[in-house]
Amino acid sequence: MIREIVKDKILLSQKSIEATPDDKDIGQDLLDTLNAHHEHCVGMAANMIGELKNIIVIADPGAPIIMYNPQIIKTTGTPYTALEGCLSHQGTKEALRYHKIKVAYLDHEFKKKIKTFSDYTAQIIQHEIDHCNGILI
Repeated sequence: MIREIVKDKILLSQKSIEATPDDKDIGQDLLDTLNAHHEHCVGMAANMIGELKNIIVIADPGAPIIMYNPQIIKTTGTPYTALEGCLSHQGTKEALRYHKIKVAYLDHEFKKKIKTFSDYTAQIIQHEIDHCNGILI
């Protein structure tokens, strides 16, 4: 189901809680909402649709990737400053990002995955994990 994008800074600044298999419907809603905004959106976190669950989805070439309880377990290189936009607010803001990250997460079947991402995909994941941690970009 396509959900409305939340712009309430109080809700968005709250830290999300761990997702469970019971939250798969939230993950599907997140995917549906991302697909509905595909022209100007490359990633979303569950709090952006009003759910304080640690779930993100990214528009990866080929197919979107859903991540339950993602955690960055390693960063590589020197951080850089990125200029980022977000559906939850107007304009762009600067954020420190790493070019390469290793992420542990549960996939759509709640199977544990560890994968390395780089460049723009890594930047998107860092942005969405910030959302889960209540960090407003």
